[in-house]
Amino acid sequence: MDITLVFNLKKKDMHKPADYFSEFDSEKTVFSIAQAIKKNGHNVSLVEADEDLYAYFKSHKTDIVFNIAEGKGSNLRESYVPAILDILNVPYTGSGVTTLALALNKALTKKIMLSENILTPNFQLFYKKHESLNPDLKFPLIVKPNREGSAKGISVSNVVYNEKRLYEEIEKILQLYKQEALVEEFIQGKELTVGILENGKTSILPILEIDFTNCAKSGEFFYSWRMKEYQGNVEMGLNPTFYCPARLGPQIEKTIKEVALKAHHALGCLDMSRTDIRLSCDNVPYVLEVNPLPGLDPDESNLTLMAKAAGMDYPDVINYIISSAISRYKKGEKTLERDCTLGARDTVTITNS
Repeated sequence: MDITLVFNLKKKDMHKPADYFSEFDSEKTVFSIAQAIKKNGHNVSLVEADEDLYAYFKSHKTDIVFNIAEGKGSNLRESYVPAILDILNVPYTGSGVTTLALALNKALTKKIMLSENILTPNFQLFYKKHESLNPDLKFPLIVKPNREGSAKGISVSNVVYNEKRLYEEIEKILQLYKQEALVEEFIQGKELTVGILENGKTSILPILEIDFTNCAKSGEFFYSWRMKEYQGNVEMGLNPTFYCPARLGPQIEKTIKEVALKAHHALGCLDMSRTDIRLSCDNVPYVLEVNPLPGLDPDESNLTLMAKAAGMDYPDVINYIISSAISRYKKGEKTLERDCTLGARDTVTITNS
C-alpha cells in the first residue's frame, strides 16, 4: 500500500514561548512511524500539514493517510487535516473532524462526560479576569488554557489555594494564550492514563500510573508542561516513576477501564485514544481529558509504553492503527455518527495486565 504520513514538526523559534510547539512531533517520532510503516511492507511518503496540504492531495494519490498532525492556528486546528481529507474522500487513520474539535476543547469535553454520567472534576470557564468564582468550587484549583494539548500553559504555579492566586493565573492564561481559562478542582490522588486501540475489536491496554513521589524538588506532582518536556531529569526534579500495569486492585482497575472505554465512545474516538484520569484518595476516578490523537514517540509516549506492557512492539502498534482504519473504510464506517452507534456492539477485549 501507499501510505502518506501527515504531521506537524517541532521547530525552534526564540521569539515564541518555550511551549509554543510542544504539541507538534519530533523528527524522531516522524521517522520512527515511517520506519514502522515500511517494516510492515508499505510505501510511505512524508508530508507536512501546512496551507498547501489541500493542493498536495488534489495532485497526489494515496491509499490511506496516517494522520498525526496537530494543525495550526485556530481553536479547531486538530480538525484541519481530517476536514481536507473528508472533502477529497481520502481515507485516514484516527478520529474525524467532530471528535478532534470537541476533544481539543476541555470544557466541551467535560460537558459531554457529564451528560454521559462520567465523573470529571467540577469546573468553571473564565472568559474575563474579573468574573466571579462559583462558590461551589473548592480549593485547591488548577487553571489551564481551555484549548491546548501537551500540558501547554500548565506549571506548578497553576495549582492555586486562594482567590488572589487564582485570578493571577487566570489573567496569565487570558493574556498569553489568547483564550478562555479553564478552572477545575485539583484532585489529590493517583495520576493514571488509559490507552485504547481498535482493530475490529476494542483493546484496553494496561493502565499506566505516573507516580510523582520523586518530584519534590520541582514541586510538580502532576503532568505539567515541564514534566512532559524534561521527563526523567533528576536534577530538575522531573523524574516520575512509571508503573504499567498501575498499582490497583482488580475491581478499581476494571472500573477505570470501563470509564475510559465509555469516554472513548462518548467522544466518538476511532482507532485509538488515551484518557487521562485522576483517581482520588477515596478511589473515585475523574476523567481529566480524552486525547484522540495521542503521542506516538516509540520510547516516551504513554500510549506506546502501555502497548509495550501489553506485549506489542512499536511496528505492531502502528500496523494496528492502520489496519483498524482500513477495516472501517472497507465497511463504510468512517463517520462519527456511524461509529457512535456501533460503540455498544463492539467486542471489548481487556488486555491482560
